[in-house]
Amino acid sequence: MKKNSIVRKLIITFSSITGGLLILVGLVLTIGFYRINHDELIHTLNKQLDVVSEAVGSYLKYQEGTYDEVNRLLKIACLTNDMDGIVVDRLGYVYMVSNSEYSEFKYTNIDISSTKMPTNGEIIYKKISIDNTNSSKVSAFIKPIYSNNQLDGYIIMIENDPVNEKRTVIIIWISIVLAVIVAGGIVKYFAQLLVVEPIEKINNSAKRLAKGDVQERVKVVGKNEIGELAQSFNRMAQSIEESDNIRKEFISNVSHELRSPITSIKGFIGGILDGVIPRDKENYYLKIAYDEIDRLARLVNDLLDISAMESGKFNLHISEFDINQTVSLCILNLENKIQAKGLNVKAIFHEKRCFAIGDRDRILQVITNLFENAIKYSEDNGQIEINISTKGEKIFVSIFNSGDILSEHDLNHIWDRFYKSDKSRTNKISTGLGLPIVRLILSQHNQDIWVENVEDKGVRFIFTLQRNN
Repeated sequence: MKKNSIVRKLIITFSSITGGLLILVGLVLTIGFYRINHDELIHTLNKQLDVVSEAVGSYLKYQEGTYDEVNRLLKIACLTNDMDGIVVDRLGYVYMVSNSEYSEFKYTNIDISSTKMPTNGEIIYKKISIDNTNSSKVSAFIKPIYSNNQLDGYIIMIENDPVNEKRTVIIIWISIVLAVIVAGGIVKYFAQLLVVEPIEKINNSAKRLAKGDVQERVKVVGKNEIGELAQSFNRMAQSIEESDNIRKEFISNVSHELRSPITSIKGFIGGILDGVIPRDKENYYLKIAYDEIDRLARLVNDLLDISAMESGKFNLHISEFDINQTVSLCILNLENKIQAKGLNVKAIFHEKRCFAIGDRDRILQVITNLFENAIKYSEDNGQIEINISTKGEKIFVSIFNSGDILSEHDLNHIWDRFYKSDKSRTNKISTGLGLPIVRLILSQHNQDIWVENVEDKGVRFIFTLQRNN
């Protein structure tokens, strides 16, 4: 696992949080265990030592019973609680022990005068020194012995090594440590399974995609964030593949469109230089070469326009202009082409003057391209109709030409670059970029354009412009 990996940080973070919480739980359990155990022990001792203290009091004051009987009661209480017992008088002198180990302290004084005893006879817990040297203190439960409201002495229960308590505490903390380790292991396993492996697959696929394998895909697993990431990656890969195919097709089309006129120009000029073409035919072939150069220039200009628009370097000079005048100018510019095919052109202006907002020169380019397209596909002696209407803040410009309607295939691909619906008729005069440029220019103006068939009559292009009210 990498040093700075997300999963590693996740495991450390989770383990730290879990460990902290478990330690807190352990402290609570330990304190609670000691508290409960201590309270229960004191409760038990109170009951047992009440009997012992009563017997000690009767023995000391009334000489009832024997020393051995009192000592037996003390030993029973000690054995029950795994403790050692010492009985001292009110002055602190030891006169009874439950364990022979403490026999040396008999008749010696244990100073407990500083201990503040409750008057109700309840047990207190504190550390005391039984040899009065303060060198070694022991944990002890001290119960005062009262008889007729007079203090007769004390029962001191010395706590032995609480093995069971320590064992319980050790088990608690071992369990906590194991829980942290197991939790960390479980987190690592599921993180590896659910996060690391899927991300590694996506990462590896991304590397292959970066190397050019545009067909690379990630198998989508689950409907979680990782699955969504995989889906997003696949959509991106699909988009890149489509863009790559478009790029390859574009390069292929550009190569073809450039190669065709260059080959023609080279052939004709080479034929003239080599003397293959007769002198009386030179002007004819030079005219063909000139037309090819003109087409080549238009192709280059169109490609430059497309590149500028797609790169965001296409600057629009927005102003107010009369769309009616612009349409009229376009018709005048194309008069020769109109007459050549004997076309009947009709312009319908619903308003005397109609002002639009946009780049006048580029909109003129749009109208010119659409009009030339209409001329190109109109039947001889056919009809072209331009209609300009308004609705709200929009201007609608429609250009209709009579002739054959478009097929479903043409409608789907008419905006594609280098697409030509009639290659046999247009190969020499069309670059196949006119309509894509039209769409890009209008897109730069945030306007729409669409095409529709007029049944049994022809084709109509319609685009919108922003109206200046």
